[in-house]
Amino acid sequence: MTWLLVFFGAALLIALTPGANNLLGLHHGMRHGLGKALAGLAGRLAAFVLMIAAVAAGLGQVLAASELAFTVIKWVGVAYLAWLGGSLLVSTFRHGTRSRPPDEQESGPLPVWPVVRKEFLVAITNPKAVLVFTAFVPQFVDAGHGPMGWQVAVLGAVYLLAEFLAGTVYVGVGTAARAAALSARARRNADRGTGIVLLGMAGALATSSA
Repeated sequence: MTWLLVFFGAALLIALTPGANNLLGLHHGMRHGLGKALAGLAGRLAAFVLMIAAVAAGLGQVLAASELAFTVIKWVGVAYLAWLGGSLLVSTFRHGTRSRPPDEQESGPLPVWPVVRKEFLVAITNPKAVLVFTAFVPQFVDAGHGPMGWQVAVLGAVYLLAEFLAGTVYVGVGTAARAAALSARARRNADRGTGIVLLGMAGALATSSA
């Protein structure tokens, strides 16, 4: 039990660290409300479930040892973050030229699927997330606690709980900002800030050695 508590504490600290998915959750909470933002969080967790399953099946060691695989994941992640950030900036500047920028109420509610898809794709193409499951989680595997696959599954479930709690915090902050009824200009500025940070993350990832 102590083994799992130590892992949960470390996992929660990692999950709370600001990153692309948490920033996206904050943005979705602010733009689309609690329900759709939580649906997006489910998309993120689905991507992590796939990663945990791969590690439990023994594919994690192969992936961790493959420089080519990490390079491909890294540049796919760079491209997707740059596209998200760029499209968000273009959208906000385009709407900023109008007298009344359309919001969700005027243009109709956004379907849930695009929100889920964005979170899933950001998570599945994030090499930092891959490192969590191929390098961080295996450090807590102990031969005395049972088969490796079973342990990875248990640790993965604990990490998913930590990620859910951390993601909910960011979604909650975004939802609270939405409830504060920010002006259209303030929302555009928040979206521009999100776009700039996503572009910055893409640049940082592109120049990193991971």
